[in-house]
Amino acid sequence: MRNIRRKEKAITNKDEMKRIIHTAQYITIAMCRDNQPYLATLSHGYDPNRNIIFFHCAAEGKKIDYLFANNTVWGQAIIDHGYAQGACDHLYETTQFKGKVTFIQDPEEKRLALINMIQKLDKDPNTVIESQLKEKSVAKVTIGRIDIEKMSGKKQTTVNISL
Repeated sequence: MRNIRRKEKAITNKDEMKRIIHTAQYITIAMCRDNQPYLATLSHGYDPNRNIIFFHCAAEGKKIDYLFANNTVWGQAIIDHGYAQGACDHLYETTQFKGKVTFIQDPEEKRLALINMIQKLDKDPNTVIESQLKEKSVAKVTIGRIDIEKMSGKKQTTVNISL
């Protein structure tokens, strides 16, 4: 793997990379099957202690086909701080990651993954958890888990004009 060219933008602290994954609204994962790439943007949950990402998806479709053919993904979480007007610069924090996707079968692990995602995404997570996480609904949902193997990070949070 090639090292980052602009060393001043590198994030080397693993906790900072994990914070970005946890905080980012979405992640994007790249997949490949039969030498054909595919990209998907996902809402997600994150367990920083286990360094795993959860996502839910349909039980069939293009994403599932790709992941069953090749479960290795490259992904990115980005916090976009926006374009710096008048400076011709863009401010951001990003973590890239490589990992393997598995689909959770154990009902209790699925339930915990859903709780993780709901707590991240919903303004009133307890109400959603109580009303929607019934045994039948948990059994029907497809939950993917990305076990992260590698991470790297990069950021630019201040304008840096060098002419």
